[in-house]
Parts: sequence; structure tokens; C-alpha cells
Amino acid sequence: MVNLLLKQMEQTREMMIRSGVENGLQNAKTIQLSRRLDQLMNTYYRQTAFEDEKEQDEEEDCSNIDRV
Repeated sequence: MVNLLLKQMEQTREMMIRSGVENGLQNAKTIQLSRRLDQLMNTYYRQTAFEDEKEQDEEEDCSNIDRV
């Protein structure tokens, strides 16, 4: 899932830059692509934060088992 998000983010970023150069930064298409990139980035950060949190919980569980 994360790799797919990274690929989508890169493709959207490239399209946004191309649109900005060709149509201008205030163009509706450029703005739409910028918003789409924001959504993808937010999803990516939520996903990776959740995975990091899950890994930390697993590490804590393992260390608690070692203490017993």
C-alpha cells in the first residue's frame, strides 16, 4: 500500500509541475493536482505513522515478555 501511495504521489507531483509550467500556478487543473497531492501525502503520513506506532507497540510487548 505504501509503495503504491509513493508512486501515485510521484506521478501526481510530476503532472502538477507540468501543469504549473504549461498552464500557470493559478490554473484550476494545477490547483486540483496540488490538492490531490496533499490528499495522497496526508494518507501516506497517516499510514506510515500507524505502522511506526504498531512496530513500537510490538517492541514494547517483546520487552515486557523478556521481563517476565
